Amino acid sequence: MKDRRRDKRMSINLSLEINELYKQDYVKVLNINAPIKVLDISKSGIGFSSESKLPLGYYFNANINLGDKETLRTVVKIIRSQPIDDKQTMYGCEFVGMAEILSYVFDAYDDKQVSTL
Repeated sequence: MKDRRRDKRMSINLSLEINELYKQDYVKVLNINAPIKVLDISKSGIGFSSESKLPLGYYFNANINLGDKETLRTVVKIIRSQPIDDKQTMYGCEFVGMAEILSYVFDAYDDKQVSTL
């Protein structure tokens, strides 16, 4: 399968929880409480796994801390899913509306990861 990613993916040990999903037409799915394990991150999105079945095309709010004092607050759109096994599903998501200026945070995180090798 051809890799269609726009940006370099970096491994990360990060957990998030989705409490609410929504679509642009204000359709909401509430009280999801879906724990997710973020597997990788890039300037344009994240990949994560979850036991919850999440619908494509929906959005959620995410607060992402890459180890420094800064927390990125962004909207994430679920754009693809793929079953891993009977329980887990892998999801691919893109950041929506994150300012390009914040890309320096990912560059710093990548530099830090490379220097620890």
